[in-house]
Amino acid sequence: MLEINNLHANIDGTPILKGISLRVSPGEVHAIMGPNGSGKSTLASVLAGRSEYTVTSGSVTFMGRDLLALPAEERARLGIFLGFQYPVEIPGVSIANFMKAAVAARRAAMGLPELTPAEFLKQMRAAAALVELDPKLIKRAVNEGFSGGEKKRNEIFQMAMLKPALSILDETDSGLDIDALRIVSQGVNQLRTPENASIVITHYQRLLDYIVPDVVHVLYAGRIVMSGGKELAKDLETKGYDWIIKSLN
Repeated sequence: MLEINNLHANIDGTPILKGISLRVSPGEVHAIMGPNGSGKSTLASVLAGRSEYTVTSGSVTFMGRDLLALPAEERARLGIFLGFQYPVEIPGVSIANFMKAAVAARRAAMGLPELTPAEFLKQMRAAAALVELDPKLIKRAVNEGFSGGEKKRNEIFQMAMLKPALSILDETDSGLDIDALRIVSQGVNQLRTPENASIVITHYQRLLDYIVPDVVHVLYAGRIVMSGGKELAKDLETKGYDWIIKSLN
């Protein structure tokens, strides 16, 4: 599904990614861990097509397409979803209207007919129930006045509505209490199928107690320096990132 080969990228001329190679197949969950400044969020942003990052070399193929040649909106229509570490507010645009436009664009890209109002409402109610999102919030502007937990639930609600092929969750656990973490993780797990895949970016092993990864990668100084099974995350929790850094020297 996704193949990254020797990816290098910078922002304002400062190198951030320094040779990332990664392959994600349908049905898999990959966790990316690493200390602050290692390049985790940069990788997510580059894959999603954020314009402030410049790719200087390497390639990214998604479902047989050259991902780097596509604008951000085309990547989204193809099925790439980015869950933000800090979800933005969109004043004046209700969640319902926002999702209606997004779902219509995604279905058109898949060659599917637009949902009827009744079908859309049914799907929206089911998605909100999945993450225990108060239906009243759906009538409000996107994330405006939402708590941290409500914003993260809204991210997974959007994921449930759009049914992406590849979900990139950038520190979804940031700022969540234990109950919100459980609800958000439960939503991610229920949306997992043999046809889709996820990249979960996190600092902490606790998220991976809920969303169990197939592979854990450690990103340090712009490179993946170690990969392993879910046990690797537990080793990092116990030994810290210094253990990885010392092993490289």
